Amino acid sequence: MIKKIVLGAFCITQFSLAYATEKPSSTLNTYRASYEGQPFQKVPKTVIIKTKKFKIRIDKQPNGKYLYQAWASTAKLTSKPSMIITDGELIPDGSGGNYYFNFVNEGHTYQVWRNYLTDSASKAPYTLTVTDENDHEIVRQDGQVVKN
Repeated sequence: MIKKIVLGAFCITQFSLAYATEKPSSTLNTYRASYEGQPFQKVPKTVIIKTKKFKIRIDKQPNGKYLYQAWASTAKLTSKPSMIITDGELIPDGSGGNYYFNFVNEGHTYQVWRNYLTDSASKAPYTLTVTDENDHEIVRQDGQVVKN
């Protein structure tokens, strides 16, 4: 009886190994950073967040760069944006899945951070930071997803 069980387990193992195939990384549902090659959380092609003062839409462009559009928090997204920044980059932050979008406009750096791993369960999913040309932070606002 034990011989039959061991033989059956051995046969199943052999068939499993014979038919096992490795999926190529291009079919996995992750995106890769352009310079690190490390997989991280799935990044949406379009995300819209709302902070205390702004609505922000970030879109992935066909060239792989990102587009930043901002409105006042009370404005409709169908109206003309108050700010548009092109050629943004997606930058991974560590190996836990956090990342941020980085945009530069007239000496100011706009970063929209995605907070997957935080030290607080109540941390907002996104944070907008704006720094001036001297790296002084002039805006820091947490944001909630309006559309993903």
